[in-house]
Amino acid sequence: MPQSLAKLHVHLVFSTKHREPLLHDNIRESLHKYLSVVFRAVHCTPITINSVEDHVHCLFELGRTVTISDVTQEVKQRSSKWLKVQGEEFSGFRWQAGYGAFAVSASEVAKICDYISGQRDHHADLTYSDEYRNLLQLHGIEFDERYVWD
Repeated sequence: MPQSLAKLHVHLVFSTKHREPLLHDNIRESLHKYLSVVFRAVHCTPITINSVEDHVHCLFELGRTVTISDVTQEVKQRSSKWLKVQGEEFSGFRWQAGYGAFAVSASEVAKICDYISGQRDHHADLTYSDEYRNLLQLHGIEFDERYVWD
């Protein structure tokens, strides 16, 4: 086969360092737009991005020639630098060291978009930590609590 084709959807989740509630409404829309720019710069197509005060959910199409870890590193690194110049309250901003990346089948994209867009309502009753544990369990990912959080 002479041509390489791929369409892989990834649900990426990561939080602020120590789950600090720093992503307020006044920065959220600009952050989402900036994250979209970064995804495009690393040859990925953003589908939807949303956040609450302490974490971000991104659904994107993984570029055919990049790895999830490289994309995530670039997205977190560039957005952290961008946030640090958005005001004094962000001068020491950091994302958590880790992340969760989950495969999404094409038939589930709309469902995951709805899930991501409903984050504010969703987190009225559920903490990020509980949500993240649920996602790991749903996707059959074994984890050790000692190494999940920072």
